[in-house]
Amino acid sequence: MIEQDYKDMLQTLSEGSVHRRFDPYLDIAWDSPEMALDPDDPRWVLSEHSDPLGVHPWYQALPLERKIEIGRWRQANVQKVGLSFESVLIRGMMQYVMRLPNQSAEFRYCLHEMTEECNHIQMFQEFVNRTGEDVPGMRGLYRNTMATWSLFARWPALFFIGILAGEEPIDHIQKTLIREGKDIPPAMLRTMEIHIAEEARHISFAHRFLRKHIGEQSRSARALTSITYPVVMRWLGGAIVVPPPEFAKKFAIPRHVMKEAFWDSPRSRELLRECFNDVRMLADQLGLMNPVSRRVWRMCGIDGQSSRFRGEPHRPARTAA
Repeated sequence: MIEQDYKDMLQTLSEGSVHRRFDPYLDIAWDSPEMALDPDDPRWVLSEHSDPLGVHPWYQALPLERKIEIGRWRQANVQKVGLSFESVLIRGMMQYVMRLPNQSAEFRYCLHEMTEECNHIQMFQEFVNRTGEDVPGMRGLYRNTMATWSLFARWPALFFIGILAGEEPIDHIQKTLIREGKDIPPAMLRTMEIHIAEEARHISFAHRFLRKHIGEQSRSARALTSITYPVVMRWLGGAIVVPPPEFAKKFAIPRHVMKEAFWDSPRSRELLRECFNDVRMLADQLGLMNPVSRRVWRMCGIDGQSSRFRGEPHRPARTAA
């Protein structure tokens, strides 16, 4: 029996999906002059603060034209990765809801979420098309196996951990880019604003779903979940954030630069850890942090301080002048 507060939360999220939703072709003026994607726009240059490659001295030393080329391709590929992940979510969630009983409060909300994810796929693909970049998205191993990922929906807690492993890093990266005030192409900014707004519902649901379903696990099952949780986060987080080999080949990026940017340098490892601040907070709340699981978090390179609240901005200390 679903607890009443969980049922009320699902009703609230469902109503939000009805009354506060976006359409990729009604809410983005793709054909307006200010939304045009200029291939030579200097705003394609990667952030020197929050992008793993953008912070690397090799990238920063490049001529402006080359920075723009690399940035445009990378931003298009990030959106291609995003839409690929959304397709996995839809397939797995559909398998999950088709096994739910009649009168299930989860059924309606999940259908709303899948509808919104379909819109995100259209939005991201429209953006990719308008950049003119023929990007592949995820690395080959992930592209070739992601059709099978939805099978994990037979184990709902594990599947929704995987959903968060994809949603949280993208959400964190987009919020960080906006918060730092970097000037980016308006069409890219608009897609990010829409995605962040609707992902707030999706991530809220995934958090509450895991609280309920992991809370119902036996002690031994929860111990196993505590270990698999960081492993899934690291594996899928890498699938989302790390560009495919085609990227380095196309732009002749040295092997050592790619290794340092993803994730051998101290700064890049810090950026990786920051992507998982919120999911470490959730692991704390779910009672999944124990001596063994903490060691796994460290081994995966995604340990660190947890957020105090979801979406807490990362504010690095500044040294006095």
